[in-house]
Amino acid sequence: MLQKLLTCIVLALCPVGSSADSFPVEIEHKYGTTRIESEPKKIVSLSFIGHDFLLALGLKPYALRKWYGTDPYGVWAWGHEALGDAQPIVMQGEINIEQIAAMKPDLIMGQWSGMTERDYSLLSQIAPTVPPAAGYGDHGMSWQEMHRTVGLATGKSAEAEAQIMRLQDRFQEISDAHPEWQGASSVMVWAGQAGAYTNRDIRGKFLEDLGFVVPEAVNNRRALDISYVLIPAEDLSPIDVDALVWIDGGSSASALNRMPLRPTMRAYKEGREVYSDPLLSAALSHSSPLSLDYALDKLVPLLEAAMDGDPTTVVPSSRDAGILPEEF
Repeated sequence: MLQKLLTCIVLALCPVGSSADSFPVEIEHKYGTTRIESEPKKIVSLSFIGHDFLLALGLKPYALRKWYGTDPYGVWAWGHEALGDAQPIVMQGEINIEQIAAMKPDLIMGQWSGMTERDYSLLSQIAPTVPPAAGYGDHGMSWQEMHRTVGLATGKSAEAEAQIMRLQDRFQEISDAHPEWQGASSVMVWAGQAGAYTNRDIRGKFLEDLGFVVPEAVNNRRALDISYVLIPAEDLSPIDVDALVWIDGGSSASALNRMPLRPTMRAYKEGREVYSDPLLSAALSHSSPLSLDYALDKLVPLLEAAMDGDPTTVVPSSRDAGILPEEF
């Protein structure tokens, strides 16, 4: 315990007001401040991706909110080992206050949940509730900030910080190994609707952690939730970047091949498109301490192919998805 506390102080990494794994702790957020009196044992995760963060710390949620996918518990492949034989209650759709009250949790985690102030008011009468931090919108917190908050709320700040530092080091090593990526433009776009993720979204932050820059033409557009913007079919210039990463949105490859102006894009002509299959897309969209290693393992080689400066180089994922120009 003493060593954890000294590490926290020396590195100045613990949130203000925390003292390693001691309780009570207070967490400030968009709706005020939540006080957690003791280490929680029965956690309900309302965040669409929050269960990954809990599982990364060895915590199995009593209940979780399933986002999408075929897994009965809403946990993707990278989280199966951490979940083990646990069988959490699975919630889907809108936040159900009565259902949660019946569970009698002692902590409700609601980052990346779309929780309204009314939801928070009701939920906080059931148990200490942690919504997103102020100033980020519903889905604008970085994975680092979310994980630090989960660590603080559950008494595992030191473990969370160690995981954050390891992953940040890996991002930095990859970035340093690719000087050609530094300052190059890149963006992730949901292929099913041509919606782009800004640098205030975890997918945009992923690219910028590798040295890329999400263009201001995307960041400055009128956003739906500061993290996601629609790109009109008649003007694809905001997403015509040095490395264009398509996120699979279901039947996305066929949708891309029906996009009339896509062949006019430099990214298309020069083979700078990366197609993320459903598993890679999910890993990027979760951007959790459990999914990031998988995402880096799969995406980095694809980015290398797209960014090698040779228009004839085939990006394997784009070939497999059938979205390459005919001459490739």
